[in-house]
Amino acid sequence: MMEKADEIAELMTSEMGKPLVESKGEVQYAASFIKWYAEEGKRVYGRTIPAHVDNKRMLVTKQPIGVVGAITPWNFPAAMITRKLGPALAAGCTFIVKPPNQTPLTAIMLIELCEQAGIPKGVVNLVSGNSSEIGEELLTNSHVSKITFTGSTEVGRELIKEGASQVMKMSMELGGHAPIIVMDDADVEKAVNGILASKFRNGVQTCICGNRIYVQEGIHDEFVEKFAAAASSLKVGNGLDEGINIGPIIDKAGYEKIDSHVQNAVSKGAKVVLGGYGKAENHTYFYEPTILTDVHPDMVIMHEETFGPVAPIQKVKTEEEAIEFANQTEYGLAAYVFTENYSRGIRIAERLNYGIVGWNDGVPSAAQVPFGGMKQSGIGREGGSEGLEAYLETKYISIGL
Repeated sequence: MMEKADEIAELMTSEMGKPLVESKGEVQYAASFIKWYAEEGKRVYGRTIPAHVDNKRMLVTKQPIGVVGAITPWNFPAAMITRKLGPALAAGCTFIVKPPNQTPLTAIMLIELCEQAGIPKGVVNLVSGNSSEIGEELLTNSHVSKITFTGSTEVGRELIKEGASQVMKMSMELGGHAPIIVMDDADVEKAVNGILASKFRNGVQTCICGNRIYVQEGIHDEFVEKFAAAASSLKVGNGLDEGINIGPIIDKAGYEKIDSHVQNAVSKGAKVVLGGYGKAENHTYFYEPTILTDVHPDMVIMHEETFGPVAPIQKVKTEEEAIEFANQTEYGLAAYVFTENYSRGIRIAERLNYGIVGWNDGVPSAAQVPFGGMKQSGIGREGGSEGLEAYLETKYISIGL
């Protein structure tokens, strides 16, 4: 992967649209899962348990779960495969991936690299085509022991229903609607930079990007001014061009959803501080970085994941109010808080009902840490030692002497 990083990155940008610099970063990120789990696989330990009687020995062992079916999304076409493939291989599982129809080429190249690296044929497999047919086969075939899926909560629910007939083991990384809390005692520059990285990365087509921002009233105006100034410098265009920060939206449906969220907010009193419009021509869709203020909970954008470069900002009075608004959602994937007060930071982080919390950090993901959500944002964790456990069965052996 690293030898062909530039080639993978160019292919990824060509089919998905993200800026080339971000595609190069994703190749590094994707490769980190393979490298990290190659090491973590050495630490799959069993244990011996002291018996309660003299004539027994009690052993606990770990073994591969079996054949894994993976269904991956288009927004991170390399990393969302390797985050599943790395631990599956480390655990000793065989692997079948169904890549998204929007971005199959990056996945195909990764599978070719698996073969070039010497992984035996039949260990890593790719099937592309009709999503419903392939999904049904993976869910009903008795040889498949586990499904790992990254995508929308709606599709995740259907997969869980289908897999119930076999009591299929599943890992689910589903939808999010990440809140960002900025308290009065935050470092404004640090908050602006952190939120800029979270909010506008990958054209905001990212499952853990900040979707709604709650700013305490004492710092609200200063934050909005500096955040708008920083966001106004972002360039929108072809991801292969030099200096582009935000590439195209994946498709027409995605573009129309973004615009409908903005128009709904404006119709209900939101003020457009920056952007507020897009451009659709020749089957290509771009949306300008957009900042909205005077938003309130009755707006669709404060309840549904926008998946686009729009930052709605709601003014709040207190820490309690910010936490209450942040937790008012069925999702619980990622959340962010910006404060320089240690006690407040710990207090807020512990009360946010999310699987991932970035405290003064807009980009918390890494291969060695657990990634996943609470509530309807998923089942299980990927990354870290937890990600390897998801591909292992625990077996207890009781030996009578």
